[in-house]
Amino acid sequence: MTLSMTFSKPSKDAGDRLDRPYIKIRVWRRAGAGLAAPAGGSSGALPVYDAEFFTDKQSFRRTFTEQELEEFKREHAGKTFRSVVERTEEAEITTLANKRGESRTFSRPVRNHAPHSFAEKADHKKKYIMEEGSPVPFLIRLGVMTREGKIVAQKQDKFRQINRFLEYVDDSLGRIGCVDFSPDKPLRVVDFGCGKSYLTFAVYHFLTAIRHIPADITGLDLKADVIADCQKHAVESGYSRLRFQVGDIASYSDAAKPDLVITLHACDKATDYALDWAVRQGAKAVLCVPCCQHEVNLQLQEKASMPDSNPFACLVRHGLVRERFAALATDAIRGELLEQAGYNVQMLEFIDMSHTPKNLLIRAVKKRQADIASPDGQKSASRSTARKSALLDALGVAQELDRLMAQAVSQP
Repeated sequence: MTLSMTFSKPSKDAGDRLDRPYIKIRVWRRAGAGLAAPAGGSSGALPVYDAEFFTDKQSFRRTFTEQELEEFKREHAGKTFRSVVERTEEAEITTLANKRGESRTFSRPVRNHAPHSFAEKADHKKKYIMEEGSPVPFLIRLGVMTREGKIVAQKQDKFRQINRFLEYVDDSLGRIGCVDFSPDKPLRVVDFGCGKSYLTFAVYHFLTAIRHIPADITGLDLKADVIADCQKHAVESGYSRLRFQVGDIASYSDAAKPDLVITLHACDKATDYALDWAVRQGAKAVLCVPCCQHEVNLQLQEKASMPDSNPFACLVRHGLVRERFAALATDAIRGELLEQAGYNVQMLEFIDMSHTPKNLLIRAVKKRQADIASPDGQKSASRSTARKSALLDALGVAQELDRLMAQAVSQP
């Protein structure tokens, strides 16, 4: 029995196949909609599923009977939508299609039955991608999990953080497509400022052991002892295509183009160098959690004060408020610059503020070239440029990623 379905990554002609250009559809079984047929009729004749259809700016509701949902899936899975995830009581079934129309389906068992509807989720324990109770070698080696699969008490926040990040990675895969990858052409991931690499190991395990996607991952950090320890753990875990290198983001080079660039808590301008590198390399997606945005804050501090007529004057008077405002302004500018570079950008909450104040995640997914070059794409980029310039001019500051991208444009 189907409990829920998610259709995403629409094809170019999705708007022609449906009544609107939907970008995502979520379907869930109604609470109390069992398998028994109603008196005098068939269970397939009554609506038992609710659905929400999303465009860029709107959402629409409709219902499905058992038969209607089956027909809708048959008509649109792998065709209108290149990524479809179906959840049953026993398994999670994923259908993925590439741009040539070739598709494949794979399934993984579900440990605990999912709630029958989104309305029931509050009454159930949260389902994690990596579950407690199932020993995971790298989590054991990193001290997050015991050999019996129990999460160490002091590492509960880290465990939740890992799972939350994997949810974003999983969703991003549906946006960039992951059908064409093979051992000879793996999904390539670069993690700048990987540190102790909890999330680097988690992404590798998720891609290769859970999603069964061939992947090459490189973790980069300046601390030689940390990198040596991470490489040791990778070898001991049998992760042959997970590598760690000592290096600086600003000078890093790799002949292989990345599909996904990760940069988590790279301090201040290091985040800008990582984003600039990702854009120059044409990364399909970027997941970035910025940290320690000092650059704009220091410039505002040096100004001492703003004229009272400046709309931002009251936001820079007090140190704590100025620091937080400068961080938000910095990340807003980064988002605009990524949009101008041809990416769809989202600002998301990484994890709850009670775990860490550094909880803003910037997700950027590369647009199709046709969308970038279209009149709407050019208009969107132009408006983004105007917003970015207006903010920098009003604050009277400069920003590193803006300088780096301007430099790239000016180079022959």
